[in-house]
Amino acid sequence: MKTLIQATAILALTAGMGMAQTVRLGTEGAYPPYNLINDAGEVDGFERELGDELCKRAELTCEWVTNDWDSIIPNLVSGNYDVIMAGMSITPERDEVIDFTQNYTPPSSSSYVGLSDDVDITGGVIAAQTATIQAAHVAETGATLLEFATPDETVAAVRNGEADAVLADKDFLVPIVAESGGELTFVGDDVPLGGGVGAGLRESDTELKEKLDAAIGSMKEDGTLNAMITKWFGEDALTYE
Repeated sequence: MKTLIQATAILALTAGMGMAQTVRLGTEGAYPPYNLINDAGEVDGFERELGDELCKRAELTCEWVTNDWDSIIPNLVSGNYDVIMAGMSITPERDEVIDFTQNYTPPSSSSYVGLSDDVDITGGVIAAQTATIQAAHVAETGATLLEFATPDETVAAVRNGEADAVLADKDFLVPIVAESGGELTFVGDDVPLGGGVGAGLRESDTELKEKLDAAIGSMKEDGTLNAMITKWFGEDALTYE
């Protein structure tokens, strides 16, 4: 009888372990410093460090997966992963399809970058990544929108003359301009878009959202989120007061 009870207990424990949920974090891996793939072939960047810390604070077992940007929301909805952490700005249009945590970066600006500071950003050809708030903004101006699947392709389009300028998150463009040796320059005024970057979830995952919201809130309160933002985006980056 004792052996039977022990065996039953072991089976129950094993079943419980098998039922333990692993939260899958989906990212693009192509939008530094938010997310990137490092030399070891691993997901890295601001969101990797942030996501690992959020999982630790929320006592979640997490793993990272990568997905192309243009299908990142459909694949969340269909269950290929549980959370999007991919530099995704919170917008009313996206919020109609998925849910968001509170933002983990303050609302920041987008910027135009071209080969000279006098290019026509209102009537010229502007490159932007597909399905971004920047692409939507360009479509509403008098400019011609040229969409690409990856952010690197948008910058390449400017360099090879396909586009007059690129519109993207300024945080993404700052290091590219700095490392271009004067080849690239910012054009015109910054453009405020979106409500900050947050983690995207399925509408039904309310418990997971609550856990991540609490973890983000705790990082805001103790200052670790601001420190992480400054580490990855520089001393001039917008932080929380």
